[in-house]
Amino acid sequence: MNHYILKTLGQAKRLIVIVIGFTILAAGVAMIVLPGPAVVVIPVGLAILATEFIWARKLLDKVKERMARIRKGNGCQDKQ
Repeated sequence: MNHYILKTLGQAKRLIVIVIGFTILAAGVAMIVLPGPAVVVIPVGLAILATEFIWARKLLDKVKERMARIRKGNGCQDKQ
């Protein structure tokens, strides 16, 4: 019986993380055209989703890499 309770709590936690992550990510995408710090909010949403999804981790790594290049002054230019 205790096993089922722990399994259900784990699934509930995962569902909450997914809902919060997608909500924050959607708000960040909306901030691309609306006023707001989309550059900050989108990576936060991806970081939350990365705790549950590999695709979000890979995308977050690409965003971090691109932000590091922008900070160095190279902009979004691809390597040639």
